[in-house]
Amino acid sequence: MISPLTLGILFTVMSMLLVVVVALRTELANAPGGRALIFVAFFAFPVIASWGGASEHLERSKQTAFCLSCHVMRDFGRSLYVDDKSYIPAAHFQNHRIPPHEACYTCHTDYTMYGGLRSKMRGLRHIYVEYFGRVPEPKNIKLYQAYDNNVCLHCHLGARSFEEHERHRKTSDAMGNIKSNKISCMTSNCHDIVHDVDTLKDASFWKGGS
Repeated sequence: MISPLTLGILFTVMSMLLVVVVALRTELANAPGGRALIFVAFFAFPVIASWGGASEHLERSKQTAFCLSCHVMRDFGRSLYVDDKSYIPAAHFQNHRIPPHEACYTCHTDYTMYGGLRSKMRGLRHIYVEYFGRVPEPKNIKLYQAYDNNVCLHCHLGARSFEEHERHRKTSDAMGNIKSNKISCMTSNCHDIVHDVDTLKDASFWKGGS
């Protein structure tokens, strides 16, 4: 099966060749089917080529390596290797509870370019800030809104370890409140240690997985 990138390159080359032909033989514009050829050369093929390139880019930008390629994300990447199971991202990353090569995307899909329209716009804004704006310090990077339990429940809902955990059953309405987002999974004394990039200088790190 041809990849979107290969398809994009193929149609780019075909479009360029047709543009050259039309430029060298302007009489084609008045020939039967000439306008259709111009439409294909200047619009149809470029659109398909753009789709192929954009599709390939979006797939690559799901990669953990892509997210961590920005300097400001370096400490967030290091936090995935903290040798302490209380660090939620680290525990999930090191134990492959999420795909390690798509770790950031998996847990922040509603926050990046792959969620709703607003998330896509925020993702584009991040790229703009990286190249043209003022990049904040890692300690000042915050989520735009409270972390949605549904991101956690996407994987954990129905799992025996989640459904039968004593802390999730501490009261009769605890589980219902977790599933309805009335109680955050990030509540203090629950899963409240996340990346904590400010504490990395005192942390020990797992040496595996590289």
